[in-house]
Amino acid sequence: MKASLEKLREELRQNNTMEVIRLCGSVRPQKVVDVIADWEPEEIHQLLVLQPAFIRTEIFSNLPEDLQLKVVSRMKRDQLAALITDMASDDRVDLLQNLSDEVRENLLPAIAQAEREDIRQLSSYAEGTAGAAMTSEYVALSPDVTAADAIAILRKEAPDKETIYDVYAVNEQRQLVGVTSLKDIILAPPSAAIKDIMNTDVISVQAHEDQEKAARTLQTYDLLTLPVVDERQVLLGVITHDDALDILVQEQTEDIEKIMAIGGLHEVGIYMRQSPWQHFRNRIGWLVGLAVLGMVSGFVVQTFENVLMQLTLLAAFMPMLADTGGNAGSQSATLVIRGLALGEIKMGDFLRVIFKEFQVSLLMGSLLSVLVFLRVLFFAGDSTLPAGIALWKVGLAVALSLGIQVVSSTIIGAILPLLVHRFGKDPAVIASPAITTFVDITGLLIYFSTARFLLGL
Repeated sequence: MKASLEKLREELRQNNTMEVIRLCGSVRPQKVVDVIADWEPEEIHQLLVLQPAFIRTEIFSNLPEDLQLKVVSRMKRDQLAALITDMASDDRVDLLQNLSDEVRENLLPAIAQAEREDIRQLSSYAEGTAGAAMTSEYVALSPDVTAADAIAILRKEAPDKETIYDVYAVNEQRQLVGVTSLKDIILAPPSAAIKDIMNTDVISVQAHEDQEKAARTLQTYDLLTLPVVDERQVLLGVITHDDALDILVQEQTEDIEKIMAIGGLHEVGIYMRQSPWQHFRNRIGWLVGLAVLGMVSGFVVQTFENVLMQLTLLAAFMPMLADTGGNAGSQSATLVIRGLALGEIKMGDFLRVIFKEFQVSLLMGSLLSVLVFLRVLFFAGDSTLPAGIALWKVGLAVALSLGIQVVSSTIIGAILPLLVHRFGKDPAVIASPAITTFVDITGLLIYFSTARFLLGL
């Protein structure tokens, strides 16, 4: 089938309309998108214009956002209005929010009143909230409707709904009172009322809550859809499992890039679409800041220059201490950030987390200290030492420094994300590079201060 899609461009250029429609209609829209993603926007526009409405909408909705905007710029007002009308409610809002104010204001009057009102409601929620991620294309019934009537209603409404597998029961004020499944309705006696087969213990989220929390809730309870309500429990919309998956992928992408000190939009699948200049802008800010902070490490080394001049063997272990401290801090920070993201760690667990990391760091530091002490004792015997300083003392200084460094780095790696989270910020921004640079400075101070104290330098 992929081989046949490769003919799509040639068929389009030869104006073989029926063949183009047949090829696009014979496979999933995502496969068509894989083929046309590197086409010129004008070619994609020509392809979409030929398609039936439902195929056109599915293909367009799966295009990357930046490519959607380029294709839209080629569309006439009535073409774009028809496309937006056919799109899923959440997808159409995302598209409209990416359009300029001028284009949006010119376009909205061409869209039917019902769709305009739906757009207005969904657009009112802040980006990143459950309300912004929900769709209004769900099925809600009165608890008094019978199973037979419910099936008839579902058969009628299904073509216009994104999902019908979960059916929500609402009262006259549209407050959420229960949920049942399409399966339960089909299996129930025709005369049974929805209220007799529904589950009143409904898992829901508030519209203003974070979209990642909503996605995690849907994942935790293994739901197909998650209802979104307001403060009065009025049903506003639902988040579907496929949208929840997109949210989780987006949030994980954001966390990974923040952990590695990369700025920008943190969107999925944009690496190849961004120019070298955009990548430069996303990365250089943190790198410059960390480089400046790293100069402090050089200042610390200069301060203890006389210690190094008296005992050059100490320089051989500086990279090991810096790397080990950075790794220990990054390990601790990664686990804490992950725990915060999944809700496993709360701010009330602050002292428990620090104590646990302290225990772990003591075990790791003790083992590493023994290993480095043996390393100095058995493999540094040919080094030149100042008079009065025994090799075992040097080994003890390096081992003790490493042990303290591992403990302090681990504690720092745990504390910083917790503190950042406490002040309502994303803990991922303080992760790997920032922590590594910070513990490099503290590690050098620990190392040289310990050596000076134990060896009398």
